[in-house]
Amino acid sequence: METPGRIAASTADTADFTVENVEKALHQLYYDPNIENKNLAQKWLMQAQISPQAWQFCWALLSPDKVPEIQYFGASALHTKISRYWGDIPAEQYDTLKTQLFSQIALFASGSKIVLTRLCVALASLALNMMPEAWPSAVSEMVRMFQEEGGGVDGRARCLALLELLTVLPEEFQTSRLPQYRKGQVRGALGREWAAVYPLLQQLLRQPDSPALVKARVLKCLSSWVLLDVPLSESEGLLEAGFAALSDPELFDTAVEAIVNAISQPDSQRYVNTLLKLVPQVLQLQEQLREAVQNGDMETSHGICRIAVSLGENHSRALLEQVEHWQSFLALVNMIMFCTGIPGHYPVNETTSSLTLTFWYTLQDDIMSFEAEKQAVYLQVYRPVYFQLVDVLLHKAQFPTDEEYASWSSDEKEQFRIYRVDISDTLMYVYEMLGAELLSNLYDKLGRLLTNAEQPTSWQHTEALLYGFQSIAETIDVNYSDVIPGLIGLIPRININNVQLADTVMFTIGALAEWLADHPVMLSSVLPLVLQALGNPDLSVSSVSTLKKICRECKYDLPPYATNIVAVSQEVLIKQIHKTSQCMWLMQALGFLLSALPVEDILRNLHSLITPYIQQLEKLAEETPNPSNKLAIIHILGLLSNLFTTLDITKQEDESGESAPPVKSTPPQSGPNPVVVVLQQVFALIQTVLSKWLNDSQVVEAVCAIFEKSVKTLLHDFAPMVSQLSEMLGQMYSTIPQASALDLTRQMVHIFASETDHFPPIKALFELVTSVTLTIFQQGPRDHPDIVDSFMQLQAQALKRKPDLFLSENLDVKAVFHCGVLSLKFPEAPTVKSTCLFFTELLPHCADIPPVGQVVQEDGKLLLLAVLEAIGGQSSRSLMDQFAEVLFSMNKHCFGLLTVWLKEALQSPGFPSSRVSDEQKDTFSQQVLRERVNKRRVKDIVKEFTLVCRGLHGTEYAAEY
Repeated sequence: METPGRIAASTADTADFTVENVEKALHQLYYDPNIENKNLAQKWLMQAQISPQAWQFCWALLSPDKVPEIQYFGASALHTKISRYWGDIPAEQYDTLKTQLFSQIALFASGSKIVLTRLCVALASLALNMMPEAWPSAVSEMVRMFQEEGGGVDGRARCLALLELLTVLPEEFQTSRLPQYRKGQVRGALGREWAAVYPLLQQLLRQPDSPALVKARVLKCLSSWVLLDVPLSESEGLLEAGFAALSDPELFDTAVEAIVNAISQPDSQRYVNTLLKLVPQVLQLQEQLREAVQNGDMETSHGICRIAVSLGENHSRALLEQVEHWQSFLALVNMIMFCTGIPGHYPVNETTSSLTLTFWYTLQDDIMSFEAEKQAVYLQVYRPVYFQLVDVLLHKAQFPTDEEYASWSSDEKEQFRIYRVDISDTLMYVYEMLGAELLSNLYDKLGRLLTNAEQPTSWQHTEALLYGFQSIAETIDVNYSDVIPGLIGLIPRININNVQLADTVMFTIGALAEWLADHPVMLSSVLPLVLQALGNPDLSVSSVSTLKKICRECKYDLPPYATNIVAVSQEVLIKQIHKTSQCMWLMQALGFLLSALPVEDILRNLHSLITPYIQQLEKLAEETPNPSNKLAIIHILGLLSNLFTTLDITKQEDESGESAPPVKSTPPQSGPNPVVVVLQQVFALIQTVLSKWLNDSQVVEAVCAIFEKSVKTLLHDFAPMVSQLSEMLGQMYSTIPQASALDLTRQMVHIFASETDHFPPIKALFELVTSVTLTIFQQGPRDHPDIVDSFMQLQAQALKRKPDLFLSENLDVKAVFHCGVLSLKFPEAPTVKSTCLFFTELLPHCADIPPVGQVVQEDGKLLLLAVLEAIGGQSSRSLMDQFAEVLFSMNKHCFGLLTVWLKEALQSPGFPSSRVSDEQKDTFSQQVLRERVNKRRVKDIVKEFTLVCRGLHGTEYAAEY
């Protein structure tokens, strides 16, 4: 006898798929402690399941003396054969198979539930494959077979087996692999069979003596059938029984599922009369809902809320249109409002209110989509409802008491944060319906709270009202609202004794930054609050982001406050109160602030701001490199580059791109740009740091980032630094090539290559990095896809901005071309995209740059072969558009050559794929050569051809593409 180990190992020999061996392998799968043996057994069993022998062993494995695990495998093998290898079963065996399955299901009706379910799924699959022609009334026959007495199996077990069979049938249909045209036919046939299912389910639900288990299975069966879009009008009676079942705790969950599934079917909105009958049934649940809420029974309140919301959300439009029933729909809306305002704090004492938020969006959309007259009528009814909603939402957004909040887990706090964001989004949306009146309403409430001396208010109440304000002001232009001055006046009166409240005050001020830019006189009342908050690590994110918004929006009004802002910022930076990312934001804020000052003030502030960091950097530069001083260096370089990102004295325009009013604009600055002055002062120091850290890509990146951000912001003002920086970049890249240096070179080429004065250093740098990169290609570029990617982008940029660079005798155009061909074969998609871009920039220069013309003439065929290989299946399908562009470019700029090359390339048998015929290759070639104007068409031709090459043409997989 073979050991289980041997069984699994002898996977190839099909003669081994015997009952005995399958049992051994199953034993190994379930009980062998060795994971490798388990995996081998699993593989072997999968092969057994699809083998021809499965037809013999599966029936034997179902024999009553086997254990359920073995019987289950037998039933699964049957299902696999029927569902996936239907074509192998001869038509004359259908009936035998059907009879055998029926008798097995009858046998297992009182046996193992998991095996019974698998057998039902197998019979369901058989029915779907035979319907409608070979087995027209499959479902009626199933009902009849199981209602006949006999076989000694008790009636209840037969009834449950029948319900299981009827439940899995629609589920199996949803997951079946039937071809599209068959799916339509079978769905229709199943729809017609509902007439046989309905009376049975109705009878079982209404019978007073039906056990709860049977009723629960009936409801589950209903859930399954409604997914087939059974007309809502045809399941009315069952739904009514479902509503009745909600009073039975044992049936509650399944009843909720069935009702919600039925109401949510997209098709159900056609049955308005049925929907109108459902509204009172839902309203009748209000008493049960109130009791559940009082008793803290979250599951019941959740279930009833789901029913009310699914009716409201899926059918608000249909129900709104039934004008004569407006009161019952309004009652449903109020019931949903009760669910939104359910007592307790989400997510700790209730989880229901969040279910209702999308309903309020839907209802508002439907009301606003009516024509004007009708809309006016609805707004009269629903505006008061939405004002009430705002109160309810702001109540729900309130924080619990400090003690309670302290007891929440971090996960609960995070869920509450997300819930508040959802409330914020809803309020922003509601503003569209309620408009300015909503802001006045919030302002009045806040005013009453803050000026009422008799009743001390909780911070939670104040915070929630401000949160409502901030939600709206953050995304909607409130510049025209007349309540903002009053709000800004109230803010200093708030007794800020709590972190959450302080955070919301900060975010509210930040949300009003644009308004403050138009009303600068109000800055003096809020800026001190923001500067004070900067010193509190708990308010790090809110205070820094608010200061950044104010500095960006109001920079021309801040000069009087500049000294103070810089002093406070320096202090918090030195004390290291904030995390790295907030320090970077703070530097960006200071960059905006300084941009609006006169040059001498900028230089003075920069000096005091940067000196401590420069001194620190000088110390660090002398130390032996180690991980901790590396982080400190990267931090300082990051601070500098973030400062230079926003420090822009040339942009005397505001963010929206409109010129700022003349009063605010400072006169054009003379002399060098302050950033350049600072960069020139620290240049030598940066070189020293680099010389120590050239091996470290993160430090090199941080250095490049300073210059890249400065070049991007300063543009032509950066000119005085061009030759210094070009020289340093050249040295850096020659010593240890890194992608960030290439990216910075590309920036420099982009801005300065076309300027006569700067062409020599840029040209020298371009030639140097090109020759260094060509050496990398000779040594093997596979380990450096990032360098290859950046290199190709640099070459494309050079061709775009200054094609003359390719006329230089120091540039080996042929070698660059060959590197490109090699890079097209890289597995990394970004690298391939950049390379395709390089070729689409290169090919148009065949005529005007002799070295390019020459290399394309001599070696263009290699490029074509690489492109065809990619299309043939070597590259990801997502890149086909890029390859099509290269092909299109070749066709446009070297048509004569392409005609010859295509013919030669496609003559090779099996190229670019063994799946394409000579005829298909000819068609492809003719189609491509014909399109010299329509790039979109070439992309379609390539997509079509690549599918043929990959053997995917006309498949389901291709359709998803």
